Amino acid sequence: MKIAIQQLQKHRKDGMPIDETVRLDAVKKRNSDIREISAVRVTGKCTVGSQQTTCKLHLEGMLILPCARTWEDVEFPIDIESVEIFSWSEKDRGSKDENVHFVDAETIDLQPILEELVLLEIPIQVFKEDADEAVIKGGKDWSYTTDEQVEAEKAEAPPKPDPRLADLAKYFDQSDE
Repeated sequence: MKIAIQQLQKHRKDGMPIDETVRLDAVKKRNSDIREISAVRVTGKCTVGSQQTTCKLHLEGMLILPCARTWEDVEFPIDIESVEIFSWSEKDRGSKDENVHFVDAETIDLQPILEELVLLEIPIQVFKEDADEAVIKGGKDWSYTTDEQVEAEKAEAPPKPDPRLADLAKYFDQSDE
């Protein structure tokens, strides 16, 4: 999604409205947890000054992420509000302000900023609604048990003697000859 600075200058008086749908498939390469991303609707308005523009953006879309417990697909809606400032002033270029994006060419490329906003919205873990009730059976060479199941197995099993003391137990079992 690109906006020409010349196009922005035409909307200097009342601002330029934005209402577009963009594909941000590159975020899947940047974060391997993202299994799928829907088309993202970007709405908002850009107000134009002499050397900069301020864009109030609203992003809506859907991500498919893995459940942290079951590894099944989980739909995660994204709803992001952001204010981004773009400057093409040469005197401000030396500024260390992290909130300002400097424009080198005659167009503003919103794609990397939109991708960054989506990446920042991804939570560390997501859980499917019924993930607590899901039965995990195990797989080849591994199994899954809860703490309660382990405690129950310990209570049911007869106590095993220490293998280091097994020979000592044999000594007491011998009858005097």
